[in-house]
Amino acid sequence: MEIVIKLSQFLLSLSLLIILHELGHFIPAKLFKTRVEKFYLFFDVKYSLFKKKIGETEYGIGWLPLGGYVKISGMIDESMDKEQMALPPQPWEFRSKPAWQRLIIMLGGVTVNFILAFVIYIGMAFAYGDSFIDNNSLKDGIWVTSPVVEQAGIKTGDRIVSIDGQKVDRFVPAVTMDILTSKEVIVERNGALITVNMPVNFIGKILDSDKKGVITLRLPFVVGTFTETSKNTLAVKPKDIIISLNGTTVKYFDQAAEVLKAYKGKKIPAVVLRNLKEIPVTVEVDKEGKLGIFPGSLAEDNLEKLGYYKFREENYSFFESIPVGIEKGKNQLVGYGKQLKMIFNPDTGAYKGVGGFAAIYNVFPSSWSWEVFWNITALLSIMLGVMNLLPIPALDGGHVIFLLYEMVSGRKPSDKFLENAQMVGFFLLITLLLFANGNDIYKAIVGK
Repeated sequence: MEIVIKLSQFLLSLSLLIILHELGHFIPAKLFKTRVEKFYLFFDVKYSLFKKKIGETEYGIGWLPLGGYVKISGMIDESMDKEQMALPPQPWEFRSKPAWQRLIIMLGGVTVNFILAFVIYIGMAFAYGDSFIDNNSLKDGIWVTSPVVEQAGIKTGDRIVSIDGQKVDRFVPAVTMDILTSKEVIVERNGALITVNMPVNFIGKILDSDKKGVITLRLPFVVGTFTETSKNTLAVKPKDIIISLNGTTVKYFDQAAEVLKAYKGKKIPAVVLRNLKEIPVTVEVDKEGKLGIFPGSLAEDNLEKLGYYKFREENYSFFESIPVGIEKGKNQLVGYGKQLKMIFNPDTGAYKGVGGFAAIYNVFPSSWSWEVFWNITALLSIMLGVMNLLPIPALDGGHVIFLLYEMVSGRKPSDKFLENAQMVGFFLLITLLLFANGNDIYKAIVGK
């Protein structure tokens, strides 16, 4: 059932993005009286799952879910229809239209992608509001879960003050992503401000590490499940919170892990919080300094009741949601731009994280959540828009470059040149597609 839910979200999001992107080309083409021969969701290599001709346009669904397309008459695109291009230009063809109209048609898809993302973020701000922790309230700082982050200079107990000069007012999941792409992080440690210069290959090291976490909230040691070799199944129960070990108070899980290292292979007294009552127990530490317990989790309201954190919620009216959604969309757009820049810089190692369709599929949760679905769809819409703007001939960005050249120079590139450029761009895209999906296969094989 989980696979069905993930797959349903994946296909629904992908279909929505493709249809709206192609609609962004279709509408201005029709407005400028340009003939659109085909409008397809997915590719119809050799045959279609469904097709129906309405007027001059054939609408259909292909069997290969690698994207979609609109075939515009008189345009050199992935169809490489050389026979049509060899005939004299017709008034309804793309090549017969003024350059400014062709530019609008080509920019229509990415424009819709960006508008869609901002509309979703505005809608989410209105529907769900914001939930966050005031960063200044993190008196005990954050929990560093990756040795790579520690080596970079950020320690458990630090409070993140700013990232690349931007003050951190709210502790939200986006802070982690900002750190991944950052150059400079300022933290507060024991009352002093410390500047941490992040290594160029930081994100590459994170991707190579077995522990993919970066930073998170410091959480109590909640008993979740037990390992097969654990000897503490009778001493403690699931949902217990370990608050003391051999007389040492442990407020957080990371503190417990440090204390246990000193008692390898020993039995020690402990205190657990069970139904808000303190219960003394005896626990047995194994030779590795562990209790054989997988930590559990607490809901936000329980963390508040126990005095760990105060979560704040902000709800917005429709008009208040507009600037909030625009700001979030802008931040996501800038953030993805930084990631893309790092991917094309081999020194960062960010290319190791490039993924294909399996990576996108795995982003979706195994349980249905409209909030998560729309959040992922908005981000994918931004990614699709940015990727299509890359100056690669087979993409919208490549066509835009040639059109801008024509508008500035007054000279239109020859059809032969555009055909060759389209072929080069096509092979570049195939290479990128093979690399991205090859990365997915490699990660699946090595378990990373």
